[in-house]
Amino acid sequence: MITLACNSDGKTLAGLWLEGQKYHGGAIPEAMTPKNDIPIFTAVKKWLDKYFAGEEPAISELSLAPIGGEFRQGVWNILCEIPYGGVITYGDIAKKMAKKVNKESMSSQAVGGAVGHNPISIIIPCHRVVGSNGSLIGYAGGVKTKIKLLKLEGVDMSRLFAPTRGTAL
Repeated sequence: MITLACNSDGKTLAGLWLEGQKYHGGAIPEAMTPKNDIPIFTAVKKWLDKYFAGEEPAISELSLAPIGGEFRQGVWNILCEIPYGGVITYGDIAKKMAKKVNKESMSSQAVGGAVGHNPISIIIPCHRVVGSNGSLIGYAGGVKTKIKLLKLEGVDMSRLFAPTRGTAL
């Protein structure tokens, strides 16, 4: 089951969480009210249908408005640049963020926190982030789901592995 959340006018997506996902609904400051007949939800459902059919729908097809601070927004923007079927490491994102804010370095752990709190799962592709050693760590939807999404996208899994212990197992 997937939960969607939008802004008050129903035109931008603010959240997409899988059932049981860590931080489910955490970015939404007010109580959510169940509704299905919202324009952005219709667009998201079509986008997800294409995605799960193995197509490569563009993130730009949807109006997104994830709620988060400047640092998290910066990380989520980088996530949106990861190509379909590709992966990136937390360290690589940290280097990109450091460059954006004109610093010599950036904490991979801080990046991991921002990635983990991504409120628009699947569409903002946090599942495409892996550890520097190929470990499939840190997906709030769980490692099994992360593996399914990466396989759906045709990612070469030969150098990737599920950790035997760690976060978000």
